[in-house]
Amino acid sequence: MTDDASLVERTPVLGGRVTLFQPRQGYRTAIDPVLLAAAVGAAAGDSVLELGCGTGAALLCLAARVPGLQVTGLEIQPMAAGLARQAAAASGLDARVRILEGDLAHPPPDLRPNSFDHVMANPPFWPAGRHTPSPSGHKAASHGEGAGEGTGDLAGFIQAALRLLRSRGTLTLIYPADRLDLLLSLLAGRFGDIRLLPLWPRAGQPARRIILSARRDARGPLSLLPGLVLHGDGQGYMPAAEAILRDGMPLPVG
Repeated sequence: MTDDASLVERTPVLGGRVTLFQPRQGYRTAIDPVLLAAAVGAAAGDSVLELGCGTGAALLCLAARVPGLQVTGLEIQPMAAGLARQAAAASGLDARVRILEGDLAHPPPDLRPNSFDHVMANPPFWPAGRHTPSPSGHKAASHGEGAGEGTGDLAGFIQAALRLLRSRGTLTLIYPADRLDLLLSLLAGRFGDIRLLPLWPRAGQPARRIILSARRDARGPLSLLPGLVLHGDGQGYMPAAEAILRDGMPLPVG
């Protein structure tokens, strides 16, 4: 939590069921973490880990949607971790949500191998050298692979998930569609029963993001799901997208 409240903005999401605290300058939560949370097929009593939880949008939306769920977030940036804790308390979810500070490659001892039913992540997606990093350090670390010490790259996220998931546990990611080949290559031989859900900005437009669900130690075939159209002709969301983003409806993938 920052010492200067004027630098932080209070943001309601999920129809006001979750309150976020975000820096006024730098990374702003978009719809990606809300969609990611909706795609995790968790049930009451399950344990979920988010790798690189930022200010807590995805994990808090998931905890709000699924009563009785135990959710842990791992975040390397102290300011973001502090804001996530503040948001958990403001949203009345701090009894079921814990935020740990640490590096993917060297996680805190609280994160025991093979201990989570589900792992989710919205990994940094710009490869080094392909984008101009944001002057905001936390935004750069959120968006760019290897943009900050310990942020790691996509391979680091997959390796951490493999280490921390139980056998047959599920990994859920949201990632750019044009880098799907890299993602699938990193999952090969480690995860199976892979399911892909395209996210189309509008009908007839190419998907910019995909949501992927995969199961550790599984051998099932890859499935391409029907997908979700986000916007209609105007600026508003389609009814199915609105139900997920505002009303907390699930987005079945796994």
